[in-house]
Amino acid sequence: MKTAVSVPDRVFRSAEQLAARLGVSRSELYAKALAALVVKHQDDLVTSRLNEIYGPGGDDSSLEPGLGLLQHRTLSRLKR
Repeated sequence: MKTAVSVPDRVFRSAEQLAARLGVSRSELYAKALAALVVKHQDDLVTSRLNEIYGPGGDDSSLEPGLGLLQHRTLSRLKR
């Protein structure tokens, strides 16, 4: 997909230098940078949605005591 974006001259020059240093094209550098930013902020979306569910006034996320005990026993066995 082709797209046009505007970036400050200083950022453009720095990106050009980084692309040369890494041995990648400008397009590849920008695509990788954008992909990394998207991945970073996907976690924000997941956290935000979980906060909506479990935040103040939301559901209690703790396990029932019996399930907590079973989980503890299972994890203890796996560590051996």
